[in-house]
Amino acid sequence: MLIDEAWSPFTYAVPVIGPDDRLFGMCNGLLGLYTKTSTIKIANFTTGEYMHLKKPAKNMRGDHFSFDSFGFHPVTKEYKITHFLGDCIEGRPSNKHKFSFIRVYTLGDKKWKDIPTPEPLSLNSVRNSGVVNVDGTKYWLTEDLTASWQHTLMSFDLREENFAMIQLPVEREDDDYFGPRMFWIRDIDGKLCIVTTQTGRYDARILVGELQIWTLDNQVEQRWSQKHNIKNSPNYIPGPHFVHMDRILTQSFFSVDSFELISENIEISFSKVATLFDFSPRKLYNMQSYICVKSLVCLDVYKKGGIVCRPKQQVGWQSKKWEAWENELREVENMWREIQKLEHKFSEVTEKIIKLYQVLVDSTHAISEHVRTELDHVLQHKPENRDQQRFLRRLNWVERKRDKDELTSRSNKINDRMQAIHQAQKNISSIVRSYMPDQGISIPGVSSTADKNQ
Repeated sequence: MLIDEAWSPFTYAVPVIGPDDRLFGMCNGLLGLYTKTSTIKIANFTTGEYMHLKKPAKNMRGDHFSFDSFGFHPVTKEYKITHFLGDCIEGRPSNKHKFSFIRVYTLGDKKWKDIPTPEPLSLNSVRNSGVVNVDGTKYWLTEDLTASWQHTLMSFDLREENFAMIQLPVEREDDDYFGPRMFWIRDIDGKLCIVTTQTGRYDARILVGELQIWTLDNQVEQRWSQKHNIKNSPNYIPGPHFVHMDRILTQSFFSVDSFELISENIEISFSKVATLFDFSPRKLYNMQSYICVKSLVCLDVYKKGGIVCRPKQQVGWQSKKWEAWENELREVENMWREIQKLEHKFSEVTEKIIKLYQVLVDSTHAISEHVRTELDHVLQHKPENRDQQRFLRRLNWVERKRDKDELTSRSNKINDRMQAIHQAQKNISSIVRSYMPDQGISIPGVSSTADKNQ
Protein backbone atom coordinates (compact mmCIF):
# COMPACT_ATOMS: atom_id res chain seq x y z
CA MET A 1 0.00 0.00 0.00
CA LEU A 2 1.38 3.42 -1.00
CA ILE A 3 0.33 6.85 0.26
CA ASP A 4 1.08 9.79 -2.04
CA GLU A 5 2.06 13.34 -1.06
CA ALA A 6 -1.61 14.30 -0.84
CA TRP A 7 -2.07 11.48 1.72
CA SER A 8 -4.24 9.46 -0.64
CA PRO A 9 -3.67 5.69 -0.36
CA PHE A 10 -3.53 3.36 -3.35
CA THR A 11 -2.35 -0.18 -4.00
CA TYR A 12 0.83 -0.90 -5.94
CA ALA A 13 1.85 -4.33 -7.21
CA VAL A 14 5.45 -5.23 -6.29
CA PRO A 15 6.22 -8.66 -7.79
CA VAL A 16 9.69 -8.82 -6.15
CA ILE A 17 8.04 -9.11 -2.72
CA GLY A 18 6.87 -12.65 -2.06
CA PRO A 19 3.83 -13.48 0.10
CA ASP A 20 6.07 -14.63 2.98
CA ASP A 21 8.72 -11.90 2.66
CA ARG A 22 8.99 -9.40 5.52
CA LEU A 23 10.35 -5.92 4.88
CA PHE A 24 13.18 -4.96 7.26
CA GLY A 25 14.54 -1.85 5.52
CA MET A 26 14.49 0.48 2.53
CA CYS A 27 17.41 2.55 1.23
CA ASN A 28 17.33 4.65 -1.95
CA GLY A 29 14.64 2.47 -3.51
CA LEU A 30 16.28 -0.85 -2.54
CA LEU A 31 14.27 -3.15 -0.29
CA GLY A 32 15.69 -5.44 2.39
CA LEU A 33 13.45 -8.51 2.70
CA TYR A 34 13.58 -11.21 5.35
CA THR A 35 12.65 -14.71 4.14
CA LYS A 36 12.01 -17.97 5.94
CA THR A 37 14.67 -19.65 3.83
CA SER A 38 18.44 -19.53 4.32
CA THR A 39 18.77 -16.27 2.35
CA ILE A 40 18.02 -12.57 2.64
CA LYS A 41 16.61 -10.79 -0.39
CA ILE A 42 17.66 -7.33 -1.64
CA ALA A 43 15.25 -6.05 -4.30
CA ASN A 44 14.73 -3.01 -6.49
CA PHE A 45 10.96 -2.73 -6.82
CA THR A 46 11.31 -0.25 -9.72
CA THR A 47 13.48 -2.37 -12.02
CA GLY A 48 12.23 -5.74 -10.76
CA GLU A 49 15.76 -6.98 -10.00
CA TYR A 50 16.49 -8.83 -6.79
CA MET A 51 19.36 -10.81 -5.32
CA HIS A 52 19.65 -13.50 -2.67
CA LEU A 53 22.31 -13.28 0.05
CA LYS A 54 23.18 -16.04 2.47
CA LYS A 55 22.13 -15.40 6.05
CA PRO A 56 24.98 -15.11 8.56
CA ALA A 57 24.17 -18.55 9.98
CA LYS A 58 21.92 -21.48 9.23
CA ASN A 59 19.04 -22.66 11.41
CA MET A 60 19.14 -19.58 13.63
CA ARG A 61 16.75 -20.24 16.49
CA GLY A 62 14.77 -17.26 17.65
CA ASP A 63 15.44 -15.37 14.43
CA HIS A 64 13.01 -12.58 13.51
CA PHE A 65 12.78 -10.00 10.73
CA SER A 66 13.11 -7.15 13.27
CA PHE A 67 16.68 -8.33 14.03
CA ASP A 68 17.80 -7.36 10.50
CA SER A 69 18.40 -3.76 9.47
CA PHE A 70 19.35 -2.21 6.12
CA GLY A 71 21.41 1.00 5.93
CA PHE A 72 23.37 3.28 3.61
CA HIS A 73 26.33 5.58 4.29
CA PRO A 74 26.23 8.81 2.21
CA VAL A 75 30.04 9.23 2.17
CA THR A 76 31.23 5.70 1.38
CA LYS A 77 28.11 5.00 -0.76
CA GLU A 78 28.02 1.52 0.77
CA TYR A 79 24.89 -0.44 1.62
CA LYS A 80 25.16 -2.53 4.77
CA ILE A 81 22.97 -5.08 6.50
CA THR A 82 23.26 -5.50 10.25
CA HIS A 83 21.96 -8.57 12.02
CA PHE A 84 21.21 -8.91 15.74
CA LEU A 85 20.98 -12.35 17.32
CA GLY A 86 21.20 -13.60 20.88
CA ASP A 87 24.47 -15.10 22.07
CA CYS A 88 24.92 -18.68 20.87
CA ILE A 89 27.25 -21.60 21.59
CA GLU A 90 27.64 -24.01 18.65
CA GLY A 91 24.48 -22.62 17.05
CA ARG A 92 22.36 -22.99 20.19
CA PRO A 93 21.15 -19.92 22.09
CA SER A 94 23.06 -19.41 25.34
CA ASN A 95 21.29 -16.13 26.20
CA LYS A 96 18.33 -15.33 23.98
CA HIS A 97 17.78 -11.94 25.64
CA LYS A 98 21.30 -10.51 25.15
CA PHE A 99 23.80 -10.16 22.31
CA SER A 100 27.55 -9.45 22.51
CA PHE A 101 28.24 -8.78 18.82
CA ILE A 102 26.42 -7.81 15.66
CA ARG A 103 26.91 -9.31 12.24
CA VAL A 104 27.58 -6.85 9.42
CA TYR A 105 27.45 -7.45 5.69
CA THR A 106 28.52 -4.88 3.07
CA LEU A 107 26.64 -5.29 -0.19
CA GLY A 108 29.08 -6.75 -2.73
CA ASP A 109 31.33 -8.51 -0.19
CA LYS A 110 31.64 -12.28 -0.01
CA LYS A 111 31.01 -12.84 3.68
CA TRP A 112 29.64 -11.41 6.91
CA LYS A 113 31.84 -10.16 9.73
CA ASP A 114 31.28 -10.04 13.47
CA ILE A 115 31.67 -6.73 15.35
CA PRO A 116 31.83 -7.11 19.16
CA THR A 117 29.67 -4.75 21.22
CA PRO A 118 31.10 -2.77 24.19
CA GLU A 119 28.99 -4.89 26.55
CA PRO A 120 26.10 -7.36 26.32
CA LEU A 121 23.05 -5.48 25.00
CA SER A 122 19.32 -6.11 25.22
CA LEU A 123 17.84 -8.01 22.28
CA ASN A 124 14.29 -7.41 23.51
CA SER A 125 14.79 -3.65 23.24
CA VAL A 126 15.88 -4.04 19.61
CA ARG A 127 12.72 -5.98 18.78
CA ASN A 128 10.37 -3.71 20.73
CA SER A 129 11.73 -0.26 19.84
CA GLY A 130 13.15 -0.86 16.35
CA VAL A 131 16.32 0.24 14.53
CA VAL A 132 16.73 3.29 12.28
CA ASN A 133 19.46 4.49 9.94
CA VAL A 134 20.12 8.25 9.90
CA ASP A 135 23.03 9.73 7.91
CA GLY A 136 24.96 6.46 7.87
CA THR A 137 24.52 5.63 11.56
CA LYS A 138 22.32 2.92 13.08
CA TYR A 139 20.43 3.67 16.30
CA TRP A 140 18.57 1.43 18.73
CA LEU A 141 17.72 1.27 22.43
CA THR A 142 19.18 -0.97 25.10
CA GLU A 143 18.19 -1.46 28.73
CA ASP A 144 20.14 0.51 31.35
CA LEU A 145 18.60 0.55 34.82
CA THR A 146 20.86 3.41 35.96
CA ALA A 147 19.95 5.73 33.07
CA SER A 148 17.07 8.10 32.42
CA TRP A 149 13.91 6.13 31.61
CA GLN A 150 16.05 3.01 32.27
CA HIS A 151 17.24 2.98 28.65
CA THR A 152 20.28 4.17 26.72
CA LEU A 153 20.53 4.92 23.03
CA MET A 154 23.15 2.88 21.14
CA SER A 155 24.66 4.01 17.84
CA PHE A 156 26.72 2.13 15.25
CA ASP A 157 28.62 4.09 12.59
CA LEU A 158 28.43 2.21 9.29
CA ARG A 159 31.65 3.81 8.04
CA GLU A 160 33.92 3.34 11.06
CA GLU A 161 31.98 0.30 12.32
CA ASN A 162 32.20 1.42 15.94
CA PHE A 163 29.68 1.92 18.75
CA ALA A 164 28.71 4.86 20.96
CA MET A 165 26.24 5.42 23.79
CA ILE A 166 23.92 8.42 23.98
CA GLN A 167 21.90 9.39 27.03
CA LEU A 168 18.16 9.87 26.60
CA PRO A 169 16.36 13.13 27.55
CA VAL A 170 15.90 13.93 31.22
CA GLU A 171 13.20 11.68 32.63
CA ARG A 172 9.83 13.24 33.30
CA GLU A 173 7.54 12.19 36.11
CA ASP A 174 5.16 9.40 35.10
CA ASP A 175 1.61 8.90 36.22
CA ASP A 176 1.53 6.22 38.92
CA TYR A 177 -1.91 5.10 37.76
CA PHE A 178 -0.52 3.95 34.39
CA GLY A 179 1.86 1.13 33.55
CA PRO A 180 5.49 1.17 32.30
CA ARG A 181 6.67 3.13 29.29
CA MET A 182 6.98 1.99 25.71
CA PHE A 183 9.72 3.39 23.46
CA TRP A 184 10.19 3.51 19.70
CA ILE A 185 13.12 4.73 17.61
CA ARG A 186 11.86 6.72 14.62
CA ASP A 187 13.02 9.13 11.89
CA ILE A 188 11.45 12.56 11.27
CA ASP A 189 12.82 14.51 8.29
CA GLY A 190 16.24 12.88 8.58
CA LYS A 191 16.48 13.43 12.34
CA LEU A 192 16.57 10.71 14.95
CA CYS A 193 13.66 10.82 17.36
CA ILE A 194 12.38 8.93 20.40
CA VAL A 195 8.64 8.31 20.73
CA THR A 196 7.43 7.30 24.16
CA THR A 197 4.23 6.93 26.16
CA GLN A 198 2.95 4.94 29.11
CA THR A 199 1.00 1.72 28.77
CA GLY A 200 -2.14 0.56 30.49
CA ARG A 201 -1.91 -0.48 34.10
CA TYR A 202 -3.43 -3.90 33.47
CA ASP A 203 -2.69 -4.33 29.75
CA ALA A 204 0.74 -3.33 28.40
CA ARG A 205 -0.60 -3.49 24.83
CA ILE A 206 -2.78 -0.41 25.38
CA LEU A 207 -1.14 3.02 25.11
CA VAL A 208 -2.39 5.70 27.49
CA GLY A 209 -1.33 9.14 28.64
CA GLU A 210 0.60 11.63 26.52
CA LEU A 211 2.71 10.61 23.52
CA GLN A 212 6.04 12.45 23.69
CA ILE A 213 8.22 12.92 20.59
CA TRP A 214 11.84 13.94 21.24
CA THR A 215 14.46 14.72 18.56
CA LEU A 216 18.23 14.45 18.90
CA ASP A 217 19.51 17.92 18.01
CA ASN A 218 23.22 17.35 18.66
CA GLN A 219 24.76 13.89 19.01
CA VAL A 220 28.13 15.14 20.35
CA GLU A 221 26.51 17.25 23.07
CA GLN A 222 23.73 14.65 23.50
CA ARG A 223 21.19 17.47 23.37
CA TRP A 224 17.50 16.66 22.91
CA SER A 225 14.39 18.77 22.41
CA GLN A 226 10.75 17.82 22.73
CA LYS A 227 9.15 18.26 19.31
CA HIS A 228 5.57 17.24 20.07
CA ASN A 229 3.42 16.29 23.02
CA ILE A 230 0.25 14.50 21.88
CA LYS A 231 -2.66 13.79 24.17
CA ASN A 232 -4.87 10.75 23.60
CA SER A 233 -2.17 8.35 22.42
CA PRO A 234 -2.95 6.29 19.31
CA ASN A 235 -2.81 2.49 19.51
CA TYR A 236 0.48 2.22 17.63
CA ILE A 237 3.15 4.36 15.90
CA PRO A 238 4.45 2.62 12.75
CA GLY A 239 7.99 3.27 11.66
CA PRO A 240 10.64 4.15 10.97
CA HIS A 241 9.00 7.07 9.11
CA PHE A 242 5.66 8.25 10.45
CA VAL A 243 5.64 12.04 9.94
CA HIS A 244 5.46 13.67 6.52
CA MET A 245 4.48 17.22 5.54
CA ASP A 246 3.16 18.08 9.03
CA ARG A 247 0.94 15.02 9.23
CA ILE A 248 1.44 11.99 11.42
CA LEU A 249 0.68 8.38 10.52
CA THR A 250 -0.90 6.27 13.27
CA GLN A 251 -2.58 2.92 13.62
CA SER A 252 -5.69 1.94 15.52
CA PHE A 253 -6.96 -1.58 16.10
CA PHE A 254 -8.71 -1.72 12.73
CA SER A 255 -7.43 1.12 10.53
CA VAL A 256 -4.47 3.27 9.54
CA ASP A 257 -5.11 6.97 10.18
CA SER A 258 -3.49 10.38 9.90
CA PHE A 259 -3.97 13.79 11.48
CA GLU A 260 -2.30 17.18 11.30
CA LEU A 261 0.51 18.25 13.63
CA ILE A 262 -0.48 21.86 14.11
CA SER A 263 1.52 22.73 17.25
CA GLU A 264 3.90 21.36 19.86
CA ASN A 265 1.08 20.39 22.23
CA ILE A 266 -1.76 18.62 20.47
CA GLU A 267 -4.96 17.04 21.65
CA ILE A 268 -6.24 14.62 19.05
CA SER A 269 -9.78 15.38 18.00
CA PHE A 270 -11.22 12.17 16.63
CA SER A 271 -13.48 14.20 14.34
CA LYS A 272 -10.33 15.47 12.53
CA VAL A 273 -8.64 12.08 12.18
CA ALA A 274 -8.56 10.92 8.55
CA THR A 275 -8.88 7.16 8.04
CA LEU A 276 -6.59 6.07 5.20
CA PHE A 277 -7.49 2.38 4.89
CA ASP A 278 -8.77 -0.62 6.80
CA PHE A 279 -5.95 -2.69 8.29
CA SER A 280 -7.95 -5.62 9.66
CA PRO A 281 -7.53 -8.55 10.09
CA ARG A 282 -3.75 -7.95 10.28
CA LYS A 283 -2.02 -7.68 13.63
CA LEU A 284 -1.65 -4.29 15.22
CA TYR A 285 2.11 -4.15 15.86
CA ASN A 286 3.44 -5.54 12.56
CA MET A 287 2.90 -2.56 10.27
CA GLN A 288 5.91 -0.62 8.96
CA SER A 289 6.11 2.66 7.05
CA TYR A 290 8.94 3.96 4.87
CA ILE A 291 9.59 6.97 2.67
CA CYS A 292 9.41 5.35 -0.75
CA VAL A 293 11.52 6.45 -3.73
CA LYS A 294 11.99 5.08 -7.23
CA SER A 295 15.51 4.03 -8.12
CA LEU A 296 17.40 2.50 -11.04
CA VAL A 297 20.31 1.25 -8.93
CA CYS A 298 21.59 -1.84 -10.75
CA LEU A 299 22.23 -4.85 -8.53
CA ASP A 300 24.74 -6.31 -10.98
CA VAL A 301 27.55 -4.36 -9.32
CA TYR A 302 26.90 -6.33 -6.12
CA LYS A 303 26.47 -9.79 -7.65
CA LYS A 304 29.83 -10.98 -6.26
CA GLY A 305 28.11 -11.59 -2.94
CA GLY A 306 24.88 -13.16 -4.15
CA ILE A 307 22.69 -14.40 -6.96
CA VAL A 308 21.00 -11.67 -9.04
CA CYS A 309 17.62 -12.39 -10.65
CA ARG A 310 15.92 -10.27 -13.30
CA PRO A 311 12.33 -10.04 -14.49
CA LYS A 312 11.37 -11.42 -17.89
CA GLN A 313 11.74 -9.09 -20.89
CA GLN A 314 13.89 -6.82 -18.79
CA VAL A 315 16.47 -6.03 -21.47
CA GLY A 316 14.16 -3.98 -23.67
CA TRP A 317 12.36 -2.49 -20.71
CA GLN A 318 15.60 -1.56 -19.00
CA SER A 319 17.13 0.07 -22.08
CA LYS A 320 14.02 2.23 -22.58
CA LYS A 321 13.98 3.16 -18.90
CA TRP A 322 17.65 4.05 -18.89
CA GLU A 323 17.27 6.05 -22.12
CA ALA A 324 14.47 8.13 -20.60
CA TRP A 325 16.42 8.47 -17.36
CA GLU A 326 19.57 9.65 -19.19
CA ASN A 327 17.52 12.17 -21.17
CA GLU A 328 16.14 13.62 -17.94
CA LEU A 329 19.63 13.77 -16.42
CA ARG A 330 20.95 15.58 -19.50
CA GLU A 331 18.03 18.01 -19.27
CA VAL A 332 18.95 18.83 -15.66
CA GLU A 333 22.65 19.24 -16.53
CA ASN A 334 21.82 21.52 -19.48
CA MET A 335 19.63 23.62 -17.19
CA TRP A 336 22.54 23.88 -14.77
CA ARG A 337 24.96 25.06 -17.49
CA GLU A 338 22.52 27.65 -18.86
CA ILE A 339 21.79 29.02 -15.40
CA GLN A 340 25.52 29.24 -14.65
CA LYS A 341 26.02 31.28 -17.84
CA LEU A 342 23.09 33.56 -16.98
CA GLU A 343 24.33 34.11 -13.44
CA HIS A 344 27.86 34.98 -14.65
CA LYS A 345 26.50 37.34 -17.30
CA PHE A 346 24.08 38.87 -14.82
CA SER A 347 26.90 39.42 -12.32
CA GLU A 348 29.01 41.17 -14.97
CA VAL A 349 26.10 43.47 -15.91
CA THR A 350 25.56 44.31 -12.24
CA GLU A 351 29.21 45.18 -11.70
CA LYS A 352 29.24 47.39 -14.83
CA ILE A 353 26.18 49.31 -13.63
CA ILE A 354 27.74 49.87 -10.21
CA LYS A 355 31.04 50.98 -11.76
CA LEU A 356 29.29 53.27 -14.25
CA TYR A 357 27.41 55.26 -11.63
CA GLN A 358 29.89 55.00 -8.73
CA VAL A 359 31.36 58.39 -9.70
CA LEU A 360 28.05 60.04 -8.83
CA VAL A 361 27.79 58.24 -5.50
CA ASP A 362 31.28 59.38 -4.50
CA SER A 363 30.66 62.99 -5.59
CA THR A 364 28.92 65.84 -3.81
CA HIS A 365 26.19 66.18 -6.42
CA ALA A 366 22.70 66.68 -5.07
CA ILE A 367 21.55 63.54 -6.86
CA SER A 368 24.24 61.31 -5.30
CA GLU A 369 21.93 60.18 -2.48
CA HIS A 370 19.20 59.20 -4.95
CA VAL A 371 21.69 57.28 -7.09
CA ARG A 372 23.13 55.57 -4.01
CA THR A 373 19.63 54.35 -3.05
CA GLU A 374 19.08 52.85 -6.48
CA LEU A 375 22.53 51.23 -6.49
CA ASP A 376 21.71 49.64 -3.13
CA HIS A 377 18.76 47.98 -4.86
CA VAL A 378 21.14 46.71 -7.51
CA LEU A 379 23.49 45.27 -4.87
CA GLN A 380 20.60 43.52 -3.15
CA HIS A 381 19.92 41.57 -6.33
CA LYS A 382 23.52 40.69 -7.09
CA PRO A 383 23.80 36.90 -7.62
CA GLU A 384 25.18 34.76 -4.80
CA ASN A 385 27.27 31.60 -5.14
CA ARG A 386 27.54 31.94 -8.90
CA ASP A 387 30.40 29.39 -8.79
CA GLN A 388 28.22 26.83 -7.01
CA GLN A 389 29.39 23.29 -7.68
CA ARG A 390 27.69 21.20 -10.29
CA PHE A 391 25.03 18.72 -9.19
CA LEU A 392 26.06 15.09 -8.96
CA ARG A 393 24.32 12.71 -11.34
CA ARG A 394 21.43 11.19 -9.42
CA LEU A 395 20.28 7.59 -9.52
CA ASN A 396 17.40 8.51 -7.27
CA TRP A 397 14.19 9.88 -8.78
CA VAL A 398 13.31 12.01 -5.75
CA GLU A 399 16.77 13.62 -5.56
CA ARG A 400 16.83 14.23 -9.32
CA LYS A 401 13.44 15.93 -9.11
CA ARG A 402 14.67 17.99 -6.16
CA ASP A 403 17.67 19.15 -8.21
CA LYS A 404 15.41 20.16 -11.10
CA ASP A 405 13.07 22.06 -8.80
CA GLU A 406 16.02 23.91 -7.29
CA LEU A 407 17.33 24.86 -10.73
CA THR A 408 13.89 26.10 -11.75
CA SER A 409 13.77 28.22 -8.60
CA ARG A 410 17.21 29.68 -9.40
CA SER A 411 16.08 30.48 -12.93
CA ASN A 412 12.98 32.28 -11.65
CA LYS A 413 15.11 34.28 -9.21
CA ILE A 414 17.40 35.40 -12.04
CA ASN A 415 14.41 36.64 -14.05
CA ASP A 416 13.07 38.56 -11.03
CA ARG A 417 16.50 40.07 -10.36
CA MET A 418 16.96 41.08 -13.99
CA GLN A 419 13.67 42.95 -13.92
CA ALA A 420 14.56 44.64 -10.63
CA ILE A 421 17.99 45.76 -11.87
CA HIS A 422 16.55 46.90 -15.21
CA GLN A 423 14.07 49.06 -13.31
CA ALA A 424 16.84 50.43 -11.06
CA GLN A 425 18.94 51.34 -14.09
CA LYS A 426 15.99 53.16 -15.68
CA ASN A 427 15.45 55.08 -12.44
CA ILE A 428 19.12 56.11 -12.27
CA SER A 429 19.13 57.16 -15.92
CA SER A 430 16.00 59.22 -15.36
CA ILE A 431 17.56 60.92 -12.33
CA VAL A 432 20.76 61.71 -14.19
CA ARG A 433 19.02 62.98 -17.34
CA SER A 434 16.81 65.30 -15.30
CA TYR A 435 19.87 66.80 -13.63
CA MET A 436 22.34 66.88 -16.57
CA PRO A 437 21.07 69.90 -18.54
CA ASP A 438 21.47 72.24 -15.57
CA GLN A 439 24.71 70.93 -14.09
CA GLY A 440 26.62 69.78 -17.14
CA ILE A 441 27.15 66.26 -15.83
CA SER A 442 28.53 63.78 -18.32
CA ILE A 443 28.23 60.04 -17.71
CA PRO A 444 29.47 57.61 -20.39
CA GLY A 445 26.55 55.71 -21.89
CA VAL A 446 23.91 58.12 -20.53
CA SER A 447 22.70 60.95 -22.77
CA SER A 448 20.46 63.86 -21.91
CA THR A 449 16.90 64.17 -23.10
CA ALA A 450 17.97 67.03 -25.37
CA ASP A 451 20.67 64.89 -26.95
CA LYS A 452 18.17 62.13 -27.58
CA ASN A 453 15.80 64.52 -29.27
CA GLN A 454 18.57 65.61 -31.57
